[in-house]
Amino acid sequence: MSGSALYETFARAPLAFERGEGSWLITDKGERYLDFAGGIAVNSLGHSHPHLVQALTEQAAKLWHVSNLYQIPGQSRLAERLAESSFADRVFFTNSGAEALECAIKTARRYQFANGHPERYRIITFEGAFHGRTLATIAAGGQAKYLEGFGPKVDGFDQVAFDDIDAAEKLIGPETAAILLEPVQGEGGIRPFPTQSLKRLRQLCDKHGLLLIFDEVQCGIGRTGKLYAYEWAGVSPDLMAIAKGIGGGFPVAACLATEEAAKAMTAGVHGTTFGGNPLAMAVGNAVLDIVLEEGFLEEVSRKALLMKQGLAAIADEFPDVIEDIRGTGLLLGIKCAMPNTKVNMALRDQKLLAVPAGENVLRLLPPLTTTDADIQEALARIRAGAASLSKAAANGG
Repeated sequence: MSGSALYETFARAPLAFERGEGSWLITDKGERYLDFAGGIAVNSLGHSHPHLVQALTEQAAKLWHVSNLYQIPGQSRLAERLAESSFADRVFFTNSGAEALECAIKTARRYQFANGHPERYRIITFEGAFHGRTLATIAAGGQAKYLEGFGPKVDGFDQVAFDDIDAAEKLIGPETAAILLEPVQGEGGIRPFPTQSLKRLRQLCDKHGLLLIFDEVQCGIGRTGKLYAYEWAGVSPDLMAIAKGIGGGFPVAACLATEEAAKAMTAGVHGTTFGGNPLAMAVGNAVLDIVLEEGFLEEVSRKALLMKQGLAAIADEFPDVIEDIRGTGLLLGIKCAMPNTKVNMALRDQKLLAVPAGENVLRLLPPLTTTDADIQEALARIRAGAASLSKAAANGG
């Protein structure tokens, strides 16, 4: 046995952080790192945001947990605000993105069952997707590396290649209940679905009586410069999972639904012990206070453009390191010309944190509150990392 009692399921970096301030993390040794990993797109408002700290501490002094056997006023308020600012009429709160997806999957199956189609339980998904680590969500994601060794794959998921809408249409059969996708694949390599594809999927769902489910766990809550990524396409889903950014670092997630999609989710058919607890609701409401402020999302888009232009200049300068820049808003990806793990290490040597993704991409997920100065500092560190890699490659390293 190793020196730790933890499961050895994470290849952790040899870094332990003691505190954070805005876009910065400080280690237990006092070293400062620029955090453009954001806890994997979670720390939407950076570290130690005063409004979030105040909301959490005030609630903590009053009440932590009562369970969903009773009314939770903060839950009703957050649900109303989420509904008002989206396509949704109904909200179910959970603790994690995977649970929000499980709720969406169950809601879609239950909808078909209640409409006299119990045979409709299958869901069409797309290659490269990441929907979570539960048995159902690894089956939905369909990635072999996450499925291996966990017994028979949960039945009910049919996968097609990324953005292959023709193949998706051909797969629709008498047992199909819904179509599920991330409007922008995060783990899959910062791959957005084209607007035309989303429109076509909406039409297919309407034509065949299917529900359209969006997974905006990573791309939602302002990450793309709009509150939700689906807004760019003007295509509304029937169900949507959100998490990560809505809690700003506290475990909060939700399944959003239209009245029609959620009508069969009646008393007793689904539940959660911790989901929607008073602490989580206080933080979720505090996050919305900031993100829904006038001009906030426009600032995200402005900062994103500044960053994307800076990254494009570095890519032009070091084509042997960076192949391309992709993404929208502050959900950005560096498509690497050498292994992304190598680029990630070079950036970490510059005390800049990023997150690897599929397709040999490195994700940059800074807080939505990051400053122009933070962005310029990040660009300088990325350029320095790219320069060191380019020089090493030229010297045969």
